[in-house]
Amino acid sequence: MIVDQSFIERNRASTERIRALAASLTDEEMLQPVGEHWTVAIALAHLAWWDRRVMYVLDKTEQEGSVSIPDIDIAVNDLSLPLWAVVPPREAALIAIETAEALDTRLENYPPDLLEKVYAASSRWVIRALHRNEHLDEVDGALNR
Repeated sequence: MIVDQSFIERNRASTERIRALAASLTDEEMLQPVGEHWTVAIALAHLAWWDRRVMYVLDKTEQEGSVSIPDIDIAVNDLSLPLWAVVPPREAALIAIETAEALDTRLENYPPDLLEKVYAASSRWVIRALHRNEHLDEVDGALNR
């Protein structure tokens, strides 16, 4: 199976969406609640963390030659929440942008045979736009945009 290369543009568009959002927000808006426990800044820190997780999967997969899935489950969000909450809002945005850019480039240049294996394990690890846009839509909703 060959991975549809449209993921490249979709990921770049979601990274650009993060950048545009971060550039347009006031410090007050960065602290706007998004749902029950999150703020805009926490949503951005969350995106950076999960993009970094995918980079870890890519690194390990490339080293081992087969998909390496870390034993991490949804509880990580709850466990990480206090840490994300203390990240200064502008730093959360910067980390989200830098991580998204680095991951986009990594995915674009990843060995095709390994990319297919990673995609087969989880398409969301390759099409990062799916996860990013889900939370960016929540942020936009919280900001009434």
